[in-house]
Amino acid sequence: MDLAKLAQDVKHEATAAGFDLCGITTSAPFVREGRALADWVDRGYHGEMDYMARNAPRSGDPKAVVEDARTLVVVGLYYGGHTNGAPSEEEPAPAPAEARGRISRYAQGEDYHAAMEQRLRRLAGYLLSRGARVARYYVDTGPVIDRAAARRAGLGWYGKNTLIITRSGHGSWVFLGEILTDLPMTPDVPDDGDCGRCRLCLDACPTGAIVAPYMVDARRCISYLTIEHRGPIPLELRPAIGDHIFGCDICQVVCPHNTKTLAEGHPEFAARAGTGARPALLPLLNITEEEFRQRFRGSPVKRARRSGLRRNVAVALGNIADPVAVPDLMIALDDGDDALVRGHAAWALGRIGGDDAQRGLQHRLTHERDPWVREEITLALSGFATPAVSP
Repeated sequence: MDLAKLAQDVKHEATAAGFDLCGITTSAPFVREGRALADWVDRGYHGEMDYMARNAPRSGDPKAVVEDARTLVVVGLYYGGHTNGAPSEEEPAPAPAEARGRISRYAQGEDYHAAMEQRLRRLAGYLLSRGARVARYYVDTGPVIDRAAARRAGLGWYGKNTLIITRSGHGSWVFLGEILTDLPMTPDVPDDGDCGRCRLCLDACPTGAIVAPYMVDARRCISYLTIEHRGPIPLELRPAIGDHIFGCDICQVVCPHNTKTLAEGHPEFAARAGTGARPALLPLLNITEEEFRQRFRGSPVKRARRSGLRRNVAVALGNIADPVAVPDLMIALDDGDDALVRGHAAWALGRIGGDDAQRGLQHRLTHERDPWVREEITLALSGFATPAVSP
């Protein structure tokens, strides 16, 4: 078998399947990255993402995932190119009557898992037709260090924000996936790029989540806090979240390698009705479960769950800090089924201030039985002597 020819054929098939990038690497262990992952978990930087800690012992060794694996076919799918007129990170928040939140670019369209899996399934079938007995694929849900595989397969290098930065006009706006197969192929040369002395992403992160080059403390990351984290958002971090209600792109927006990416992307990742880049906040604050399911069916936003999204919306409204939101926040404050939402609504009302907010908080305090919510209400009331200032 001509291993180089086979590798080239696989890349052509990857392109035909709709992928923008494809590289080949071996199944040798990712020694450096495996150690780094173990250290990251030991520091507790994974937060509540227990699956990261659970998978860490085998994530650095592809053969521990698929024993017969000899080759990793690594693919990338571009999701940039659809800004839809979204304001830049430097623009002020919209007018209070039009208060809008910010959704990460990757989540504005359809769920990338479905888009990636459809293409990977086709590519895996091609490998099987070429003699492979095994062709197992993953889209960031498996125990494989995607970025390590992508770098060694030549797709890009590690940015200081920990994302893979490509050289191909896609920047870091790329979804990654891989197929582990027993089919031998000629590997590509690993990418040896680097960010030099640039530290724009570190300096731009509003919560200081990039604690050092190539090291992110997820517990401080806006993406983690608004998506993966299920409990209360730490008080000291809430103001820095601004109007982000699902994910964050700041460290990518400021990256020089993302300033000249391709203008057009895949249509399934264009902002869709009901989600978009900047959805109105007030309709989301007290959205029902059925409305949530209907509106975000097939969207990555589902991962935050209804309670988490409403929590995030309350924080955003508190940061915008305008009385227009008080009536809706009062409804959320009286939601007897969701203490998480009540507590963050109380915080938002405290940020906004005013007689109506104060009376509503005092009334709720007389009825509230949840200790944490009572604490949030008390803290909110204690700040009424000083008017709230929008960040």
